[in-house]
Amino acid sequence: MPFRFSKRSQATSPSPIAHPKTPSSSILRRPMRTAASYLTALSQADADARARKPAPGTPSEPALSVRSSLGTDDGSSYVTSDDSDDAYDELDRPPHAPTSEQQPTTKHSEFGHCFNDAYRYTSGYKPDAPRATQDDPPYYILITTYISYLLMIIYGHSRDFIGKRFFPDAYRHLIPGNGYAALNSDFDSFYSRRAKARMDDCFSRPITGVPGRTVTLLDRESLNNNTTMYLTGTRSRALNVSSYNYLGFAQTHGGCADAVEEGLRRYGVSVGGARLEGGTTDLHVQAEALVAKFVGAEDAIIASMGFATNSTTLPALVGKGCLVISDEFNHASIRFGVRLSGAHVRAFKHNDMKSLKTLLREVVSQGQPRTHRPWKKILLVVEGLYSMEGTLVDLPVIMQLKARYKFHLYVDEAHSIGAVGPHGRGVADYFGIDPRSIDILMGTFTKSFGAAGGYIAGSRDVISRLRTRSHAGCYTESSSPAVLTQIISSMGSIMGISPPLPPISQNGNAPNTASSSTSLTPQDAYVYPGPAPSASMPAWLRLPQQLQDGSEGRSRLRRIAFNARYLSRGLNKLGFITYGHVDSPIIPLMLFNPGKMTLFSRLMLARKTPIVVVVVAYPATPLVSGRVRFCVSASHTKEDCDTVLRACDEIGDILDLKHKPRKDRWSLDQVTRRAVELVEME
Repeated sequence: MPFRFSKRSQATSPSPIAHPKTPSSSILRRPMRTAASYLTALSQADADARARKPAPGTPSEPALSVRSSLGTDDGSSYVTSDDSDDAYDELDRPPHAPTSEQQPTTKHSEFGHCFNDAYRYTSGYKPDAPRATQDDPPYYILITTYISYLLMIIYGHSRDFIGKRFFPDAYRHLIPGNGYAALNSDFDSFYSRRAKARMDDCFSRPITGVPGRTVTLLDRESLNNNTTMYLTGTRSRALNVSSYNYLGFAQTHGGCADAVEEGLRRYGVSVGGARLEGGTTDLHVQAEALVAKFVGAEDAIIASMGFATNSTTLPALVGKGCLVISDEFNHASIRFGVRLSGAHVRAFKHNDMKSLKTLLREVVSQGQPRTHRPWKKILLVVEGLYSMEGTLVDLPVIMQLKARYKFHLYVDEAHSIGAVGPHGRGVADYFGIDPRSIDILMGTFTKSFGAAGGYIAGSRDVISRLRTRSHAGCYTESSSPAVLTQIISSMGSIMGISPPLPPISQNGNAPNTASSSTSLTPQDAYVYPGPAPSASMPAWLRLPQQLQDGSEGRSRLRRIAFNARYLSRGLNKLGFITYGHVDSPIIPLMLFNPGKMTLFSRLMLARKTPIVVVVVAYPATPLVSGRVRFCVSASHTKEDCDTVLRACDEIGDILDLKHKPRKDRWSLDQVTRRAVELVEME
């Protein structure tokens, strides 16, 4: 029987999947104790919905569901049933109406309204805090996971064996013919054809609008086991814990969005060239100077793509005769860049300082292979926050090793910049380490700043060399003015601006100043990690007062710190195995079995208040370490975290995901009631 993955049918009555009639928060009408009972009910509901589906081309009214029926600013609308007020209120209206003194400046669907100062926390390193440990699952979980993959491989090869003989047309793209080799490898595509295809409905979900606190999905369905999918024409609003919008700056409303709009009027959409070929505007100069101040470096260079920031910079730093020491879980962009460089590479166990120390002793004493000559240079490459593990780099120990073994340090802060530290300046800020003691600081603007691209920061001599040596400066398209304006406005609002920018003139425009230079007077000299000097901002830029003085930026930093600690510790107290640091906004919850990943994703989306999550499996993780990765944001409220915890608690019982001792567990009511205590405990 073909399987439906849309949460709406195109019938005139509500789908039992999309809108359960029960007023409780259970997944379907009756509590489902097992995954098998859930699938049986789901398949029956899909069969009934398909039987009512009109023929293609037949006019029909929109399907009813729990989503909002009110119009949005972009002209779109969401269809809803009469009894969907609870789900609508939870996603689109704050649980408590603001008072006359509480004037929200954001849309609740994009950035949740939370005025309770108790739900705030300041992120920072505490040397006496216990170190995070990774719990192992029971042996039966590991055994059944391996058996699942074994059965999948046997079944997949059996289907291929039969299919190639009885249905050769379906395999034509994998078989050489007419003297041409097949472009697609039969062996390499086996996993994607026989494993990933079964869960394709959980990946690449199309969205529209702003990926903020909530996200709008374009509903789709498949009638041929995910071979093809088509859009149903309906949309679904869901709670979003899948996007890298750490500080919630991906918005259509607010001071940053207004600044981007003004930047488009002044500069247009594109620069139309590379940085070395007429693609450098005054915004590029100002943004790079601001980035350098923000991270505490002498100078910085901006690239238009985050992946290319690593993959084009590393070949410009190291080459033949050099050694790169890499964490085994470093991002693919780092691995690709090291491969392009031609340097020798050695890996150490993930975040294991004993393994790193042993490796350093070996490579320093032995030198290059065969000749044993000293290395031209040794570069240690680590990430500040590992996106699949949620772990923070052990920077204090690395700095001690750096002083002893004299290697250069390259820190990728794609996920940590803006998201951790009392001032949002990344892992150096979190651990209280002088950023100028780190040779190369890399980061991206896609996560915490609501923009695109990346940066490299370091000493002025190194950055000057990279401007001509890095392919990101020579050959890639320069960052667009709109992106640069978003970077400047969001980063300035985190730092605060001092002295305040001049007021907007009566006609609503900024004063016409001839100069927008970034040169600073002696009294404007920047002291890290203080506010940004107003002279370093574009002369025409105007931000609301709460962004200029940094109050909103500080509030966002404290909100994400609270949300990260609350959700992480709440899941642990409920009995789940989670990885990562307690202050990490990335929280991996371990699912292990590949079959549970698809069920978890579908069950979360099928709830009365839908939740969009990201499930991750091999080859992005080790074979038996499948997981769901929650990405919390400053835009989430405490009630949003409660919703996620409630959903995980219910689904965790169905899928057998709670593996911690029962004596250490708390009830869901205890977790939600004692949230502040959970966050503040060491």
